[in-house]
Amino acid sequence: MKDIIIIGSGTSGGVLAYYLTKAGAKCLLLEAGKAFSAKTFPDNEMDYSAQLFWNGGMEFNSDVTLAFLRGKCLGGGSVVNQCLLDRFDDFAWDLWRSASKIDFFTSAQMAPHYDEIESKLSIQEIPERHFNRNAHLMREGFEKLGYRWKPLRRGQTDCKIDEGNDCMACLGGCHRDSKQSTLVTFIAWARAMGLEIWPEFHVEYLRATPQSVTVIGTQGGQTRREVNAPKVILAGGSLGTTALLLRSGFKAKLPALGQGFFCHPQWMVFGLFDEPVDAHKGAFQAIKSDDERFRRGGFKIENVFAPPIGVALLLPGFGQSHHALMKRYRFMGCMEVSVRDTTPGELALDRSGRLLIHKELGAEDRQRRRRGLSVIEDVFRAVGAKEIIISSVGLGLHLMGGCPMGADPKNSVVNERFQLHGFPNMFVADSSIFPAAPGINPALTIMALSRKASQTIFQG
Repeated sequence: MKDIIIIGSGTSGGVLAYYLTKAGAKCLLLEAGKAFSAKTFPDNEMDYSAQLFWNGGMEFNSDVTLAFLRGKCLGGGSVVNQCLLDRFDDFAWDLWRSASKIDFFTSAQMAPHYDEIESKLSIQEIPERHFNRNAHLMREGFEKLGYRWKPLRRGQTDCKIDEGNDCMACLGGCHRDSKQSTLVTFIAWARAMGLEIWPEFHVEYLRATPQSVTVIGTQGGQTRREVNAPKVILAGGSLGTTALLLRSGFKAKLPALGQGFFCHPQWMVFGLFDEPVDAHKGAFQAIKSDDERFRRGGFKIENVFAPPIGVALLLPGFGQSHHALMKRYRFMGCMEVSVRDTTPGELALDRSGRLLIHKELGAEDRQRRRRGLSVIEDVFRAVGAKEIIISSVGLGLHLMGGCPMGADPKNSVVNERFQLHGFPNMFVADSSIFPAAPGINPALTIMALSRKASQTIFQG
């Protein structure tokens, strides 16, 4: 029998697997998606959207105004995200501590866990020589208008940008093993120490007793399997972990289950220029806003872009008008505004067990969106954009909440020891435990929290 079963292999699950295996625990890692490698990742946008993401790459909220992306492969979201790694500031920790009444939500107490994770990874600021024209346009506009910016901080080794490599392909899995996903870092290290991995294992529901937890699911789409252990850790992310607990009937004893869903809603804005921008070339993301006015205002801005299919979905129009826009793909600059949302959503199941995402923007969220979009429009005008197009489709990235951590079981799901309230052998350490939206990329903090959780779980 295994000591611990970990469900989900992404930013949280991979880290947990490494530290628990290193400590001597016999761990089994379950992943719903397939196990890919640098040599087997799909080589085009259509195929990787279908094979590396849940539901073909897009899930929507109930009124179809936000599209959500989440990875489904060994390594999870860490394989398909940009691996942007930032620590939370005091503002974020103060917000969390106020919402949860959890004392260790401070910069000082989390610093050792940040330090440990950062010591394991290759983290680099994007150097100026790797800025493409899209990044240069954003920087020029910011400096003309008096806004502060800084380079993005990314987990990577050598992306060979100087040799003409384009990191746009990284959205479908890094073919160079440069991106510091859990697939090539923590999971690989844990596997070398004896971690057992079952890919393509879809967990249907859980059954808990005081002595153990049984995981019931199917592997390979057909074979039904049951496996149990004294401890189970849920690391399927905000949507995956919450949906599994709802399917397993835990709502009756955990009334806050499904509450407090946040996602940092984002909107891409395209500026059309007379000369090629080639925003898809090289390091397609390089800089972000670093302006205290924006932080206080609840939004941030980054240069960004998307592959052709993604851009086609975001641009307006049909037929000839849409085709005419797509022919100008190389002439598009792009920035995005990301909102620190304040209006929580709710995750629930319909009668057939399908996940429902109820998420709307509140008045304050809409105001933050307008302010951010206004800044981007001003920046594009300052650098000579001939036309500005705001995507009508919002992207819900950085999925958080649904199992918020807190001291009170009435309004939280997970306690300060990362246990489900009332279920001491069931644990959660992924982004579903976030009690509020931080307004900062959460990946590094998920890893740091998972490292802290591994210590608690092993000692307990």
